[in-house]
Amino acid sequence: MRRPSLFLFAALLGAVAFGGAACRRDEIRTYAVAKEPAAPADSANNTPPPAGAPAAPGAAMSANMADIPVDTATGPGLAWDTPASWNTGPERPMRKATLLIPGENGAPGAELAVTAFPGDVGGNLANVNRWRQQLSLPPIAETELGKALQHLHVGALHIDIVELVGPSVPSQRVIGAIVPYSGSTWFFKLTGPDTVVSQERDNFLALIRSLHPAN
Repeated sequence: MRRPSLFLFAALLGAVAFGGAACRRDEIRTYAVAKEPAAPADSANNTPPPAGAPAAPGAAMSANMADIPVDTATGPGLAWDTPASWNTGPERPMRKATLLIPGENGAPGAELAVTAFPGDVGGNLANVNRWRQQLSLPPIAETELGKALQHLHVGALHIDIVELVGPSVPSQRVIGAIVPYSGSTWFFKLTGPDTVVSQERDNFLALIRSLHPAN
């Protein structure tokens, strides 16, 4: 079976969902993911590189990168508690889960995309610069990476968190968590309008702090 190529994948990781949300944290829902089945063959030529695919800082994606297949992680999974005000979105290729955060009064909302891939997917610098590129921000150098990342320990998990705001008007914000686990790397990427994502930051961090191995 052919695996999805790199072109559709970056679009999936960078997509922003619309919906709306209140910051309720008095209830949580536990969410566990099973092993992800292989993506359908008809998407094999439409998947771009993952959010953290290796790339030289500032380099544009070459045309032939769209033909490089990408594997999703199929080993042990992670589970988490979903904030009560967030909604489970539809299944999407290459994702472990999609969570939607509605905006107020019909305004655009935010989306949390959960993905996982074998290995380190190019390392933290490539991951951060890929997300910066999606927000039209310039890449950073290795020497700047330490200032860009916040570190969080949750049980045995070592998690790196990055927060970015793009230059567009209205501005878009990304809060991303990079979670190495059992030979793979999991990505939790919250994307949406600056106001919505900022408001949901505590909920996002609560979800990340609830991460644990799925049974």
